[in-house]
Amino acid sequence: MLLKTSLLVLVAINLINAEVFFEENFADDTWESTWEYSEHPGKEFGKFKRSSGKFFNDEEKDKGIQTSEDFRFYALSRKFQAFSNKDKPLVIQFRVKHEQNIDCGGGYVKVFDNSLTGKELHGDSPYLIMFGPDICGPGTKKVHVIFSYKGKNHLINKDIRCKDDVYSHLYTLIVRPDNTYEVLIDNEKVESGSLEADWDFLPPKKIKDPSAKKPEDWEDNATIDDPEDTKPEDWDKPQLIPDKDAVKPEDWDDEMDGEWEAPQVNNPDYKGEWKPKQIDNPKYKGPWVHPEIDNPEYTADDNLYLREEIAGIGFDLWQVKAGTIFGNVLITDDPEHAQKVGEDVWRPMFEGEKKMKEALDEVERKKRDAEAAEAGAKKADDEDEDEDEEEEDSAGEIPETGEEDHDHDEL
Repeated sequence: MLLKTSLLVLVAINLINAEVFFEENFADDTWESTWEYSEHPGKEFGKFKRSSGKFFNDEEKDKGIQTSEDFRFYALSRKFQAFSNKDKPLVIQFRVKHEQNIDCGGGYVKVFDNSLTGKELHGDSPYLIMFGPDICGPGTKKVHVIFSYKGKNHLINKDIRCKDDVYSHLYTLIVRPDNTYEVLIDNEKVESGSLEADWDFLPPKKIKDPSAKKPEDWEDNATIDDPEDTKPEDWDKPQLIPDKDAVKPEDWDDEMDGEWEAPQVNNPDYKGEWKPKQIDNPKYKGPWVHPEIDNPEYTADDNLYLREEIAGIGFDLWQVKAGTIFGNVLITDDPEHAQKVGEDVWRPMFEGEKKMKEALDEVERKKRDAEAAEAGAKKADDEDEDEDEEEEDSAGEIPETGEEDHDHDEL
């Protein structure tokens, strides 16, 4: 009991010490005055609207901002009090709901430093981190994790698959001061590792020795031709031979058709190209491995995780079909706090969405079934009417007896 109490106290202390640098739940319409749309020339930008979508758990609490126009760029951002993640974790978390069953479009966020100018935001604007799902056709369904390092954007060299259904999903990126990271979807870890290993921030530690080369007499073939093996005298046989059962057609004219030749068939005695048998190479030394040396251009960096000035966040993306809802944006230094927020906010939302969506689908299914049954009944009625009309027409016809012609002849 004492141990359990101590753990609860420790969790409570951690939550108290957690620092939330930014949080946005789009709880009301004030977001329109705190977030800024881009006015960058040459782009046709779409607008967001506050919405919980067509299915939800709590219509008001589940509201986020939703893309509302097809075939549009979206560029919306907000600045906040700058901070540094020096010597502490950085957690970026938000939810995405592709209610429109997205076929091509981004669902990620970008994190910026103080150089962000919201009215000038566009696809080439520099950013610190880009994180979140991106979908375009069946070939691209990935989670982007991109860091800017020394002025260059570096993509993760692992493939992380994103969710591609119509429900809300929680995306979490954790960057720790020991230069490790985790990516979570719906509070479950889907990828983790070392920043240095999984991004090409730094040159390789080792390179091939440019002064080394394989010796000319190095034998790296495990087997060789047996010098004592010789080709049998009766080996060489033609691959094709004339068909001995073929008969010259009776209507074959040598003058008109040329000299007749029997068609070619596979030779059952053909053995293919002769090759001497293989024996172990007595001089075999194994594969030659190019020696490596320390890369003189490599310098370790213990601060790959560090972003000295984090001061803004934004949605800078393109969508073919609008309808994506973003919400519950959180930037903190405490992964446990982010996880608790996810469990308290996202999970009931997700479960409620599924329940409502399934109920709506059932109503729609019954409606379709009823319409199909009504259409079938109408078709059957129309067919019955056609049959009745045909019977009436048939009953009204005067049979041909020839009497009229007979009377005419008598007259």
